[in-house]
Amino acid sequence: MSRNADVAIIGAGTAGLTAFRQVRQITTNVVLINDGPYGTTCARVGCMPSKVLIEVAKKFARRKHFEQFGIQGSDYLTINRQQVMQHIRNLRDWFVARVMDSVDKIGEKNISGRARFIEPQVLEVNGEKIYAQKVVIATGSRPVVPPDWYSFGEQVITTDQFFELADLPDSIAIIGLGAIGSEIGQSLARLGVKVIGIEQQTQVCGLTDPAVNQIAINEFSQEFELWLGTSAQLSKTDSGQIKVTTTDGRSITVDKVLAALGRRPNIDNLGLEVFGLDLSQGLNQLINPNTMQLGDLPLFVAGDVASLRPILHEVADEGAIAGYNAARATVTAFKRRVPFRIAFTDPQIIIVGATFAELAGQNIVIGERSFVVQGRTKVMARTHGHLRIYADRHSGQLLGSEMMIPDGEYVGHFLALAMEKAMTVRDIMLTPFYHPTVMEGLENALSAIVAQLEGEASGLSLRKM
Repeated sequence: MSRNADVAIIGAGTAGLTAFRQVRQITTNVVLINDGPYGTTCARVGCMPSKVLIEVAKKFARRKHFEQFGIQGSDYLTINRQQVMQHIRNLRDWFVARVMDSVDKIGEKNISGRARFIEPQVLEVNGEKIYAQKVVIATGSRPVVPPDWYSFGEQVITTDQFFELADLPDSIAIIGLGAIGSEIGQSLARLGVKVIGIEQQTQVCGLTDPAVNQIAINEFSQEFELWLGTSAQLSKTDSGQIKVTTTDGRSITVDKVLAALGRRPNIDNLGLEVFGLDLSQGLNQLINPNTMQLGDLPLFVAGDVASLRPILHEVADEGAIAGYNAARATVTAFKRRVPFRIAFTDPQIIIVGATFAELAGQNIVIGERSFVVQGRTKVMARTHGHLRIYADRHSGQLLGSEMMIPDGEYVGHFLALAMEKAMTVRDIMLTPFYHPTVMEGLENALSAIVAQLEGEASGLSLRKM
């Protein structure tokens, strides 16, 4: 049994579905092959259920400010952890159902099964051979778990299992403080769980600016204990708990461990060896990020499996680029968007454009603003956070920013737009900044940059008529 296809897409996550929509505009001779659950990583175990948890925890944490607002009775508020987890699953299921609506419309072109190359351009799925002119690989990723941790069974979980918990543990060690580890750690601490956050690096959430990183550490430390610059080993206790011991000599006993050590691309058992590829360093070194082509092969790679920018809007872009090129005879290169990352902690952590580390050695100026004393954050009783912005000293062009500030997502989007348009700080200063808003803090940081620019004369931030 066999069939021919102009394009075969392996994986029905965000990247695969986006690629399918692109290909279908050019040819109907396309198949979508998926092994495992449908519904996208974002909807099932990533972006969306985590944001529900974060929102519940943030709302509950606001009770600490009620009395200063004149709102009485906050001492009587409690949290029902089982109901919280059920609420998360209810919304998760709604998000997944919306994705499944689009999958169901694909019909017979959707194949459920594991695909494997048995020859170049020949896939085998469920015993059927598919001869494909082009193939898009969008098989996603899975959490990294040290092999010996599997022996702890359900006591060691990843984000793939976390949202299935019927109840929250009384204590948990979160090993890995990237975005998801930090988000869940802070949220659980606010819901009354004893949290220990352990990170091998001395940076959290991917921050490279030492000033902003220290602010983040200070903020998290007020809500849960942090052990940074150390790695962890696990062992069982007689009481049935897990003992976590770090290389710097600390230890603690907890009910559960959340392994948040990152994700590994799903390239196992795809049969890519038929192409003679050296996969010892993964796929990302072999992929053109502007075409998503794998070397000069009739293969295109998109999404988390590519390990380039594992963020939803970037994953969707990669699927679109891969699908566009897989459906056409000529490969086209596309300019990628300004890098933009958000950790939905409180305050939010934003990295947009070039990082502080990437700009090391360049002739830049830095504008910064503390949000501890800022009009709008004072009104909101959210007086914490710090913003740092980087610009070229000679031209004043905006290059990047790292921050941890309240409602930072809006500041980040504003800066991303400015960078996409290659705006200078002077250009941006022509924009109105409304009072009183968090954006006024951005204006202060930009003004600090203008004051440092080469050849800058004092004057109004207005155009002459």
